[in-house]
Amino acid sequence: MGRAPTSRDVASAAGVAQSTVSHVLTGRATVAPETRERVLRAIADLGYQPNLAARSMRTRRTGRLAVVLSVSLVRPVQVLDGATQVALEAGYAVEVHSVEGDAATVRERVAALARSGQYEGIAVLAPLGPWPAEAAPGAAGGTRSSDDAAPSDDAAPAEGEASADRGSAVVVASPDFDDHLRGAGGLADASAVREFVAHLADLGYHRFLHVAGPVAYPSARARAEAYRAAVTALGVESLGVHQGDWGGACGVEAILALPADAPPLAVIAANDVVATGVLRGAHERGWTQPGQLAVTGWDDQPTSAFLVPSLTTVTVDRPELGRRAMRLLLARLRGGPSGPAAAPDPLEDHPVHQIVWRESTLARAASAG
Repeated sequence: MGRAPTSRDVASAAGVAQSTVSHVLTGRATVAPETRERVLRAIADLGYQPNLAARSMRTRRTGRLAVVLSVSLVRPVQVLDGATQVALEAGYAVEVHSVEGDAATVRERVAALARSGQYEGIAVLAPLGPWPAEAAPGAAGGTRSSDDAAPSDDAAPAEGEASADRGSAVVVASPDFDDHLRGAGGLADASAVREFVAHLADLGYHRFLHVAGPVAYPSARARAEAYRAAVTALGVESLGVHQGDWGGACGVEAILALPADAPPLAVIAANDVVATGVLRGAHERGWTQPGQLAVTGWDDQPTSAFLVPSLTTVTVDRPELGRRAMRLLLARLRGGPSGPAAAPDPLEDHPVHQIVWRESTLARAASAG
């Protein structure tokens, strides 16, 4: 034979359909033992070598995943550490692509990567927004069923051929960020606020204030809502919600605006920077901390453990954010949109937040009120 044998030649020699040859080679479908033996014998007799690159393009089994990362992501190295850890444990190589721009720019970049045929899946940690139905990766095709007639293992798609099941990848956007890369989903979970209020009430604080973050942020809204629910459920006094931003100045302003008889008081601050402003405001008013005033933060900034008093806060497991995104992607790759029916939820039992108790929430002094 003057040319290299093809899977069509193998099928002819074995007396089977070309799709059966593909099933024997990939193991994607059950083939009768005697039929498998005929195919394997024909392969050996003809010296057939399948085109693995072409098969990779068609099946999307490249062993490679991509992570698309926004340049504005907070502490991106920690998030990437978590994502790559899960991917490597699953046997995949990971490549990282940074992107700067709005959701439309991100979608364009992700779509190009999906069409490249280099990746089985793409985890997006950047504002993505909704896909137009006609532009979404995989929209024109989908994964080929093992019962479909399989095209040849010998050739890549013809130049200009558009087939989503040959070149597209599964794309999963992290559920922990919204379209503006603000904390959402599990990252916006505010249950720690309820724990703060309950703990401080047990310590003898019965007057509370919340210095909130910007209402545009799902996490800030969730913390304010959790605060209101907690003070109502416990029947403690609330001096309200002081609407602020993420900066320290709003913490100072909130404390300076309070009446002189506000202490003893517990302040639930939107984040550690705001809490630092609260501490500064209390210092300017001569209120002891802790004692007359207790304060909590959020995010566990590197300096928070070294403040006087050291700040009680919530640490955010940023590697877990990456692990969650990658677990979702692997679930999609293994079993469709939600993973196998019997598989556990990839987001269960992996909390993102944990309270770190420090000096700023010690029990108040008996003489403080």
